Amino acid sequence: MPVALEHEAPGTVRRPPPGPPARITWLGHATVLLELDGVRLLTDPVLGSRVGPLIRLSPPIAPDAVPPLDAVLVSHLHADHAHASSLRRLGRDVRVIAPRGARAWLRARGIGNVEELAVGAWTRVGEVGVCATPARHGGWPGLRPRAAPVGFLICGQASCYFAGDTDLFSGMAWLAGGVDLALLPVAGWGRRLGPGHLDPTRAAIAAHAIRPAYAIPIHWGTLAPAWIKALRPDMSAPGPRFADELARLDDSVRACVLAPGETLTIDLPATGAQGLADGR
Repeated sequence: MPVALEHEAPGTVRRPPPGPPARITWLGHATVLLELDGVRLLTDPVLGSRVGPLIRLSPPIAPDAVPPLDAVLVSHLHADHAHASSLRRLGRDVRVIAPRGARAWLRARGIGNVEELAVGAWTRVGEVGVCATPARHGGWPGLRPRAAPVGFLICGQASCYFAGDTDLFSGMAWLAGGVDLALLPVAGWGRRLGPGHLDPTRAAIAAHAIRPAYAIPIHWGTLAPAWIKALRPDMSAPGPRFADELARLDDSVRACVLAPGETLTIDLPATGAQGLADGR
């Protein structure tokens, strides 16, 4: 059954007029190249063949797959989202927008141009506004510094919600009807999901609550420990299962299941792209 979600708004918004197409390329796990209004953003970059004990299951990312970027969005400091060597590969001076409390950890690993963003705060990247949104995601004490996980709302002529890593929570309802595209995690990298994650069913409930025009499942089928890979579980199931669950729950939201490296182009009037009340 759908979950009733409360209204929780992190900031003041306005609607800009319709604009040109946006391009979204899923590179695997939570790494998405978003091209909107002439701005290129990359989310939670994991670009190599492994992250610690996790091995990349999908094909490697080609060197030319990531063009010059205007900014990188880091949702939280878990290793499969804040991957230091991948960030350095993008250039030590690349602008990184990260949660409040993340700067010292990133700078200690050679990432010099870090902008911290608290939940509800906005910044500009070229012609688009970026707002840090709440996320509900646990951590492992002692492994990384205290930097509360966030999602991001990217607002130009169209709007995109990148959830980062999160569980279902009431504040998602603030986005209802105001997002063209939602990037939603639907799985993980192990055989089980711990608290603070969305599975395909809960991700479909989130999409139903947010009501974007399009929903793309992320955070699935890309990374796994070597021993899980040897067991050959069906790592390709969560994305299509999310699409099936969403179709049963809300056929007004179009689920777009991409393969790593595949691009979706959306060309539609902005359904509710949000910018700063004092101008983007």
